[in-house]
Amino acid sequence: MKVFRGEILYFVDDPAVVGIEQSYHYFTDGILIVENGHIKAVGCSEQLLPTIADKQDIIHYPNSLILPGFVDTHVHYPQTEMIASYGEQLLAWLEHYTYPVEEKFADFDYAQAVARFFLQQLLQAGTTTALVFATVHKSSVEAFFSVAQQKKLRMICGKVLMDRNCPETLQDTAESGYQESKALIQAWHKKDRLQYAITPRFAPTCSQEQLNKAGQLLAEYPDVYLHTHLCESEAEIAWVKKLFPQHNGYLDVYDQSHLLGRRSIFAHGVHLQDAECQRLAQTQSAIAFCPTSNLFLGSGLFNLSQAEQHNVNLGLGTDVGAGTSFSLLRTMAEAYKIQQLRGDKFDPYKAFYLATLGGAKALDLQDNIGNFMQGKEADFIVINYQQSDLLAKRIHKANNLTEKLFALTMLADERHIIATYILGELAEI
Repeated sequence: MKVFRGEILYFVDDPAVVGIEQSYHYFTDGILIVENGHIKAVGCSEQLLPTIADKQDIIHYPNSLILPGFVDTHVHYPQTEMIASYGEQLLAWLEHYTYPVEEKFADFDYAQAVARFFLQQLLQAGTTTALVFATVHKSSVEAFFSVAQQKKLRMICGKVLMDRNCPETLQDTAESGYQESKALIQAWHKKDRLQYAITPRFAPTCSQEQLNKAGQLLAEYPDVYLHTHLCESEAEIAWVKKLFPQHNGYLDVYDQSHLLGRRSIFAHGVHLQDAECQRLAQTQSAIAFCPTSNLFLGSGLFNLSQAEQHNVNLGLGTDVGAGTSFSLLRTMAEAYKIQQLRGDKFDPYKAFYLATLGGAKALDLQDNIGNFMQGKEADFIVINYQQSDLLAKRIHKANNLTEKLFALTMLADERHIIATYILGELAEI
């Protein structure tokens, strides 16, 4: 058993649904008790300290906030080394930067080295769970899972399906993609804390046959994930309309192949129609909101209020390498600015909810991670207020929790994550 003491915050529901005051639990001086890698108890120190026999063993984090680990609902590990590639929008960016880099991941050793670096970056940023794109190569998934398994991480990944409109060196076929995905599911899905995602890159690079085979896989393995892109840019949407003229919009392309569902996560959703939001909500599918990427590629401004009005499941995604940071704290800051540009608000409670329990719900993992309820896996982080002089000064002037959290969303980043715990064990960051 391990005992941690400090300021503690976690969410129990969506602030936009139940109201801010009902959405979280907060202890200015709290105790978190972990046993066998899971949460045993959490509460104020006044109540829990008397139950602890050896108080000398308490791990104390003063001037810090203890939070559940962050959940990144959309990120590309092969694009780690091409982050911050200049001057293109989505389709040209894929052609000029992404595809040439992804060709290297046919090499298992190369892919494994990048996976190690990528996962280290996630842990340093306080991200303990992620939904991850690999490449078209089967070995890229095996390399990723092998490293994630060693680190005992809860990670979701899948082989990219892509049989047209891309370099021949990155193409599979509908049948080979099906067979390789099936083999990976059987080898890795639910192995320790790993889970599999069927991963068509996006509709323009998949034939109708390939999308249908992805739907077949989902029917055969209903507890795996579906991970792809949707309505990221206007040029992309126009291309989908040209490629699939018989379908009623972008989402309908996936819908007709039976790809929507409780474990289906669609990255971006910047330009959704109301009817598409309704269909996403009806099928309990989720959107990964990726603000740094949407701004970097000039894709557009995500309509958060539209998604909330239709009760669409939402999480935050960094979308590295189009995204410009592994930090979900930095991602929250850009999400706030996007909503400001739209004339909407993005309060810090919603930001931290989406980065923790909201992301867990988007991934259908709310029974395993996302907050500090008893029995959940003890993945958590410690944010220190004094790692930078500016944040320390601003926090000192904060009059309440709202101001403190907002200062974190605007000023904190991976430098302020001083500890990341995986199943109650301190990770090397």
